[in-house]
Amino acid sequence: MQLAAPSGLMSLFLFIVAVGVLALLAGGFWMTSRVRYRESPRPRPEEQPKLPPEGPVHEVRENRESAEIPRIPKGERPLTPYELTNMDTRTNASKERPRWSKGSSGSFGGGGLGAH
Repeated sequence: MQLAAPSGLMSLFLFIVAVGVLALLAGGFWMTSRVRYRESPRPRPEEQPKLPPEGPVHEVRENRESAEIPRIPKGERPLTPYELTNMDTRTNASKERPRWSKGSSGSFGGGGLGAH
C-alpha cells in the first residue's frame, strides 16, 4: 500500500528529469550555433556558378562496347579478376540501342521465363 501512495519524491524525480532534458536540448542548440559560426559563409549570388559562354552543356548518347576478354588456351591457368583490370571500352559503330530479347524480363532473376 505504501508503494501505491502518492509521494513527493516521485514528483521531485520527474521534475529533475525534465530539467535535465531541457538542459540537453539547450546544450544541443548552443553546440549547433558554435559549429555554424565556424563554418565558411554561404556564397553570395555573384559568387554562384555561371553558364559557360557557349551555353549549357548537352548530353551525349553513345553505345559503348567492351574489349574482348583474352582467350585462354586449353590446359593453361585461367586469369584472375586482378589480371582483367583496366579493360577499356570503345564507341560502338552502331547507333541502334541494344534491346532485350523477346519474352525476356530483361534482368537476372526478374521472374520471367527468359529467352527459350
